[in-house]
Amino acid sequence: MTGCHRIILGITGATGMLYVPALLQLLAEQKIEVHGIISEAGRKVLQFELGLAPEQLPQVSQWFASDDFFAPPASGSASYDAMVVLPCSMGSLAAIAGGYCGNLLHRSADVTLKERRPLLLAVRETPLNRTHLRNMLAAHEAGAVICPPMPSFYHHPKDLKDLVLHFAARLCDLLGVPVSATNINRWQGGGICGRR
Repeated sequence: MTGCHRIILGITGATGMLYVPALLQLLAEQKIEVHGIISEAGRKVLQFELGLAPEQLPQVSQWFASDDFFAPPASGSASYDAMVVLPCSMGSLAAIAGGYCGNLLHRSADVTLKERRPLLLAVRETPLNRTHLRNMLAAHEAGAVICPPMPSFYHHPKDLKDLVLHFAARLCDLLGVPVSATNINRWQGGGICGRR
């Protein structure tokens, strides 16, 4: 049984939307309730990359407008266990690292940090400049986990779905959410990967 029951998913305007449905599916399998916040740029990129509107992601039980500072995620008294920003743009990283609450997504991340709850930032950019690196360090020092969506290859992925699912499972690991999917290869040591 996991200690994580309800999380906030923030979606910003960086590329990498393919990871979102994979993470949501794994969380749904463990009956984790997900509330979502998406930026305007995030809406555009989600539509461009996946042809989806946020409301078409059925595993998200509630969406909050990015300008709604009266929504539950804006307060530390709301009972969320963690937050994931996937993908996390450099602009949102900068806001979170600097404590700037320009929208509900940034405010929710700020609340998550001040309440000492897990905050995962799947930052997406390459190459990284000095400002990006400083912002990542500042966010890390504030308590965030910086987890760029970098695919691994030791599990011999057969296709994009394998790559995406493996990273989504790593996010679940960091959230403390057990993943029961049998089609995820895990490192067993000694150059061996096994399915779990």
